Amino acid sequence: MKFATVSAGGQMIYGAIVDAGVIALSAEFPQWPSLREVIAAGGLPELEQAAQGRDVTHPEGAFTYEIPVPAPEKILCVGVNFPDRNAEYKDGSSQPKYMSLFPRFARSFTGHGQPLVRPPENHTLDYEGEVAIVIGKGGRRIKAEDAYDHIAALTLCNEGTIRDWVRHAKFNVTQGKNWDNSGSIGPWLVPFTDAAQLDDARIITRVNGEVRQNDVLSRMMFPIREEIAYISTFTTLVPGDIIITGTPTGAGARFDPPKYLVPGDIVEIEVAGIGTLRNTIEDEA
Repeated sequence: MKFATVSAGGQMIYGAIVDAGVIALSAEFPQWPSLREVIAAGGLPELEQAAQGRDVTHPEGAFTYEIPVPAPEKILCVGVNFPDRNAEYKDGSSQPKYMSLFPRFARSFTGHGQPLVRPPENHTLDYEGEVAIVIGKGGRRIKAEDAYDHIAALTLCNEGTIRDWVRHAKFNVTQGKNWDNSGSIGPWLVPFTDAAQLDDARIITRVNGEVRQNDVLSRMMFPIREEIAYISTFTTLVPGDIIITGTPTGAGARFDPPKYLVPGDIVEIEVAGIGTLRNTIEDEA
């Protein structure tokens, strides 16, 4: 079953997603104001049980998707995590010893079906399709072999980037990665139950129907188990934290000339077993 955070009638609610729409559940669980608290309590199975046999409360078209976990404490992104991405830099470097990391703020993401916003200051808005994991059981110095025990759910991310602004400083990319509503997370959470959901996953990114990215997570230089182990070495992971695991080659900046996103474009991130994250592009009002 899939679970999402949506806005309907001026309120933010959560519930189960079925073909016809949303089965709202948040009113029945006042002890869990958002999916973040549901995850912290290990409550996804209880939500699934509550949704069984229920009718849709909000049909398609009567709600808008929000990012699935509101206000996570941390969103950490792994950069340059596929061998072809490393080769794109043309610096002759082999696989690095340690992974590259940077933070993103929740405000920089919007939900499924909502527009990614291109700011007036710079038009080099680019896409990066990625799988995102949501931490369910917190911990510090988690062993790689135990890492999957700490994942509650999976979702998708378009880790939208203003490319020119990642070059504004010598040692970081934070400025280019945190423009309001420049990326998206969603559409929903899929509970994590089986290692094959990640180990065998293929991620595909399409722009206006054209495949731009197509790779499998098993080719990552730093597998997700290692990501959780490494990150939890220096910071305590808590329920609701999101790790955005890395994008394959094929982002718009790597074409000659670059293929940056423009208003009217449609970007889709697809992973079998999770779903399709779809967004349009528009200029900031």
